[in-house]
Amino acid sequence: MLSPSFLSRPPPSLLLLLLLSPWPVWVATPMATPDCPEACACAPGGQANCSGRALPAVPAGLSPSVRALLLDHNHVRALPPGAFLGAGALLRLDLRENGLRRVHARAFWGLGALQQLDLSANQLEALAPGTFASLRALCKLSLADNRLARLEPAALGALPLLRDLSLQDNELTALAPGVLAGLPALNSLRLRGNPWACSCALRPLCAWLRRHPRPAAEAETLLCVSPGLQTLSPLTAFSDIAFRRCVQSLAPRDLVVVYTLGPASFFASLAICLALGSVLTAWRARRQRAAARHRRRPPLNLRLAEASPADPGSPAATAQV
Repeated sequence: MLSPSFLSRPPPSLLLLLLLSPWPVWVATPMATPDCPEACACAPGGQANCSGRALPAVPAGLSPSVRALLLDHNHVRALPPGAFLGAGALLRLDLRENGLRRVHARAFWGLGALQQLDLSANQLEALAPGTFASLRALCKLSLADNRLARLEPAALGALPLLRDLSLQDNELTALAPGVLAGLPALNSLRLRGNPWACSCALRPLCAWLRRHPRPAAEAETLLCVSPGLQTLSPLTAFSDIAFRRCVQSLAPRDLVVVYTLGPASFFASLAICLALGSVLTAWRARRQRAAARHRRRPPLNLRLAEASPADPGSPAATAQV
């Protein structure tokens, strides 16, 4: 029976036999994956693991064979336009804990198949309009643990397949009207850890919460602060009657119509008034001229009486001659 020492250190005779053998001896060497970024470790199934490698930017060399890209715990501070070009088949993208501060509106262009995006534990304060507009297949989005103070509908856009949205641990006081309207498939919304303000701006969010009941333990953690009173109230406690005194604000499209048609209608009415005034003035001037001509002309019987004796061609004058 061969001993372990024989396996770890072959005898010199065996080495000499291998060297003198007429047949080629193949030595197994690790093979590099051609479609894997140089700074990452790739696994079968298309996963590129680039976690915790102090990368300052998205690695180059991404290919369509990559299905999952793990870029968490790096130093990617900004995402430029087309940051993931070449990875059109990407399904999962993890960008947690990068200190990310800026995301260009076209950073995710070309990722139409992406289903999961994790941007949590970064330093995002705002999102540009259209940031996620190209991610039509997105099902799960995490923006948790950032510095977002406002989330506009234009930033999220219409995401028809989004089911899970995490907004917890930000600085949100309300959700702008229309944010949830473009997410018809949404059924999981994480909101805790935000300084929600008890105001009319919470009306769309409270309406969504009434349609999607939360577990009791989770509902108790969703609190808002009443301005001036410094009292906490659960968001789920506000019914639609509580907002009866709130005036619904106009949508941006309505504001555009108002600001466009308002000046146009004003100038149109002004032009019509000027035209009517000009017509009325001309008509009155014409009447005054006609009345003046009528006053200067004597009556017809007076003209005939004056003209009768002095007219030499009249029959009376001829008879006298």
